[in-house]
Amino acid sequence: MQLKQVIIAYKARDAQSKRWAELCAKQLEDRQCQVLVGPSGPKDNPYPVFLASASQPIDLALVLGGDGTVLTSARHLAPAGIPILGVNVGGHLGFLTESVDEFQEPEQVWDRLLEDRYAIQRRMMLQAAVYEGHRTNLEPVTEHYLALNEFCVKPASADRMITSILEMEIDGEVVDQYVGDGLIVSTPTGSTGYTVSASGPIMHDGMEAITITPICPMSLSSRPLILPPGSVVSIWPLGDYDLSTKLWMDGVLSTSIWPGHRVDVRMADCRAKFIVLRENNSYYQTLREKLLWAGTRVRYSNNHRN
Repeated sequence: MQLKQVIIAYKARDAQSKRWAELCAKQLEDRQCQVLVGPSGPKDNPYPVFLASASQPIDLALVLGGDGTVLTSARHLAPAGIPILGVNVGGHLGFLTESVDEFQEPEQVWDRLLEDRYAIQRRMMLQAAVYEGHRTNLEPVTEHYLALNEFCVKPASADRMITSILEMEIDGEVVDQYVGDGLIVSTPTGSTGYTVSASGPIMHDGMEAITITPICPMSLSSRPLILPPGSVVSIWPLGDYDLSTKLWMDGVLSTSIWPGHRVDVRMADCRAKFIVLRENNSYYQTLREKLLWAGTRVRYSNNHRN
């Protein structure tokens, strides 16, 4: 890897994350690297400026924050194929980030990157758009949205809890109608996020598959589905007289939808690229640590392993 142009995004309004960003920027500039730095948060989006201002191809995106900060970076940088090094500074769970313990000596990290002593993990993403009317209308009425974790169709209201009525098609065939709080369409990466909270399945992040999980359905027969990656999931809102149904991407509002619209979700053409520094990177260790899996209430020894 070359380090001639690097962008650094840090968690907005987090002093620790900003300090790390300033330190890393100075170190890289001392190595004759051009650096662009900016905050990332609900009211701060530095990526359009980063991409427009870069004087040469961007070699690396250093993202300092938690999973939400990294999700934002993936949505903006995956189409350009820019590798992301996420470091959990000021974040909470940190499923998508390297531990800050791996980043205590940033100068050594720059040396490792220059010497190609790291791994690249490519993660599947989803794309969605909203269409009007019949399937003969092939032009979307919205932009195309990207998500690394999930798309969610659910209503939102400031004054009451709204039940959604959604009809779902897979590859043009009606599968079911759901009455409840909404539907989650997830990637394997997102299976440990909102999906697992809604009792969906956990999928290895190296897979390519699409999971559909109903949120609090009124029918006990409504169960999660796992689909092949080439499937197209279409969701039609029904009976929404208040026009309150929303399309959410990675927990961020994309757009409002109403009866007569459909949301098509499919695997995206691009993949998010993450840099892995840990030498013994283990998906199962991540599950044990982040989900606090402790096993049985009484710990038994496994003498058969020896």
